[in-house]
Amino acid sequence: QVQLVESGGGLVQAGGSLRLSCAASGRTFSNYGMGWFRQAPGKGREFVSGIRLSQDSTYYADSVKGRFTISRDNAKNTVYLQMNSLKPEDTAVYYCAANVLGIVFTTSEGYHYWGQGTQVTVSS
Repeated sequence: QVQLVESGGGLVQAGGSLRLSCAASGRTFSNYGMGWFRQAPGKGREFVSGIRLSQDSTYYADSVKGRFTISRDNAKNTVYLQMNSLKPEDTAVYYCAANVLGIVFTTSEGYHYWGQGTQVTVSS
């Protein structure tokens, strides 16, 4: 069983930055494909970004491309999401997810483990 714990959310003004972290339990973190999703009130969960186990490929939703950066530190069992130039429409609960296949899926069905989420609120 894998446990994922997100942190780093909060309230920030438009144009500001936040860095989300997702700490994973277990010794096989380096084998997982990792993703970040978000869910705004009244909306479905949407893919934000993902990174393969090999770290050679990263993926981003068009809405965050050029503003968000995903990275992982396998030695620390942690994946990060650096969010810059935040906009009010980025306001959502952000979830970290892991899949045992080591690749990136852009749909939530591809992931086996989920964190509890962290709230990001961007004020205008």
